[in-house]
Amino acid sequence: MPPVEDHPLRYALANELHARPFPSLTAPCHAAFLAIKQEVDASARDRDLDRAHLLALLDRYGAPHPQPGATHWFGQLGRYELKWESHTEFVTYTLFGDGVADRPFDGTTFAAFPEDWLDDAPGVRMTSALVRVEKLPGDDKVFDTLGDWFVPESLACSRVLDDSVVIAGDFRIDASGHMRFAVFVGDECGPRRLGRVVQRLCEIETYKSMSMLGLSRVRSMGGSLTGIDETLTHIMGQMTGQMAGGTAPADNTLDSLLQVSSELEALSAKAAYRFAATGAYETLVNQRIEILREERFRGLQTFAEFMMRRFDPAMRTVKATERRIASMSSRASRASDLLRTRVDVERSAQNQSLLESMDKRADLQLRLQKTVEGLSVVAISYYAVNLALYMAQPVGDAAGLSKLVLAALLTPVVILGVWWMVRRIRDKME
Repeated sequence: MPPVEDHPLRYALANELHARPFPSLTAPCHAAFLAIKQEVDASARDRDLDRAHLLALLDRYGAPHPQPGATHWFGQLGRYELKWESHTEFVTYTLFGDGVADRPFDGTTFAAFPEDWLDDAPGVRMTSALVRVEKLPGDDKVFDTLGDWFVPESLACSRVLDDSVVIAGDFRIDASGHMRFAVFVGDECGPRRLGRVVQRLCEIETYKSMSMLGLSRVRSMGGSLTGIDETLTHIMGQMTGQMAGGTAPADNTLDSLLQVSSELEALSAKAAYRFAATGAYETLVNQRIEILREERFRGLQTFAEFMMRRFDPAMRTVKATERRIASMSSRASRASDLLRTRVDVERSAQNQSLLESMDKRADLQLRLQKTVEGLSVVAISYYAVNLALYMAQPVGDAAGLSKLVLAALLTPVVILGVWWMVRRIRDKME
C-alpha cells in the first residue's frame, strides 16, 4: 500500500512541543536573565529586528546562528550558555554560568551583554534578574543568609518540589537594576529539575511584570472613565426629566449619548488587547507557582502568598475596570435604545399630526375644487348659450320664436350638458 501522506505541518507542530528544552544545571551556578519589549504595539513588532539583534550578539562570540525564522535558540556563548526565546510581546535572554561569585548577586555577569549591544536593542528592558544557585547548607544557615540578602518585609521563600529545593526572592530591584532570586539545592535534586526551577523563577518574574502593564493602563484610563461616567450620569438625569415632561429636545440628548458611547468604544478597543494579555499572563504566573508545589519555610510567606497580597489586588483592579467599562457600555447602549424609542414615538406623533393637517388641507382643497367646478359650469354655460343662440337663431326665426324665448329654451339644456361634461371629466381623472 502507498504511504499515507502527511500534513505539511505535522513534523513542525510535533517538534514545537520539544523545541524549548529546559537547561541542565549543577549547583553551584548562576544565571542572568533579561527580557526586552518594544514600548508600544509590541505584538505587531518587526521580529526580524529581534533576530538581527540576537545574531549581532552571537557574532561577537563566534557562536552558530539559529535557523531562519526560529523563535528560540540554545547554545554556547563564550564561557556561558545562552537561551534565547521570542514571545508574543517580548524576547528573553538567559545566561547560565558555573560557580558563584564571592559577592552575592554580582552584576558583572551582565558584562556578557556588551553595553553598545544593549543600547542597540529593538526595545526597552521589561525586567532583568540575577539567580544564585548554591548547595543547601541547612535550614538555619539558609534563614540567616536570606536575612542578609533580601528585604525582610518583602521576602518570599518556600520549599518546592517535595522539599528538594528552597527558593527565595523579594521582587525588589537592586542598585544594579536587577531582581534577585536565590536557589538552594538538595542532593536529591537532579540537573534537569534544577534547570526547570530556575526557568520557572525567570518566567514568574517576566509574566508578573507583563501583567502589571494592565494596571498601568487602568491608571492611565482612570480620569477618562470618571469623566465619561459623570457625563453618562448627567445624560441619564436629563432623560429622566424628559420622561417626566421636560422640554429639552430628545434629539440633542441622543447626540450626546452617542458621543459618550463612541468614547467608551474607543477606550474599550484600545484596552481590549492589554486586558486580555493581562489575564493570560496572570494565569501563567499562578500556574508556574502551582507547578513548584510550595511548602512553607521557617514561617516565611510563600511565593503564592506574596502574589495573593501584592499581585492579586492589582489584577483584581484590572478586572474591575474591565467590568466597569463593559457595564458603562451596556448602560449607554440601553439608554440609547430607550431614548431612540422615545424619539421614534415623538416623530410618529409628529407624523400623525402632519397627516391630520394634510387631510384637512385636502378636504379644503376638495371643497374649493367643487366651488370652482360650480363657477366653471356657470361660466362655460354662459358662453355656450350664446354660441347655441347663434346656431339656433335661424331655426327660431323660422318657427316664429323670439330670441328671448329661444334663449330660455336653450339655457337649461346647455347648463345640463356642461355640468354632465365637467362631471365626467372629473370622474375620469379620479
